[in-house]
Amino acid sequence: MADVNVAPPAGPPDPPPPADLPVPAAIAGLQLAMPGAILALSFFVGDWTVVVDRTAILDVARHLRTASGAAFDICSDVTATDWPPRPERFDVIYCLFSTTHGQRLRVKARVADGDPIDSVTSVWPAANWLEREVFDMFGIRFSGHPDLRRILMPDEWQGHPQRKDYPLEGPGELLLENPLDWLKLRQARDEADIE
Repeated sequence: MADVNVAPPAGPPDPPPPADLPVPAAIAGLQLAMPGAILALSFFVGDWTVVVDRTAILDVARHLRTASGAAFDICSDVTATDWPPRPERFDVIYCLFSTTHGQRLRVKARVADGDPIDSVTSVWPAANWLEREVFDMFGIRFSGHPDLRRILMPDEWQGHPQRKDYPLEGPGELLLENPLDWLKLRQARDEADIE
């Protein structure tokens, strides 16, 4: 029988790169340009991850976008993971690609609940909707975002569904088994407001 008192995971380990694996020029250039911004390096499943201080994310993004040795011109995804036992419970993860060098890079910043992180929409405009999705699903605020509002859930939705502490049965008062029933209830409420 399994032990029911097992603590929840505090987050995945970020495996360090093998000692004999050379650090790519883009990461080495970032280490030189911004000493102290990189908290850890990781190499997993053939891709590099740079864990950075959340307060430096915008400067790191600008460097990775504009430095000739990096030239990460595509931000293909911004997502997050939730690890409630940690003081900085969220990992905000940026998936970057350089069409010039044909390289991928993950940039990860740890964020505590309630702390904002700078928006990178000024560096990669495609991050606009991606950051909105992270805000909607996790409740992470992006400082300087041009239009930070929900993108998937209705404006009046309670909570953020991708948080691990979000109730499995939904927000409560609109709990229905069938999504069509929820929409009918919402429409009836809206029609009652009109009359």
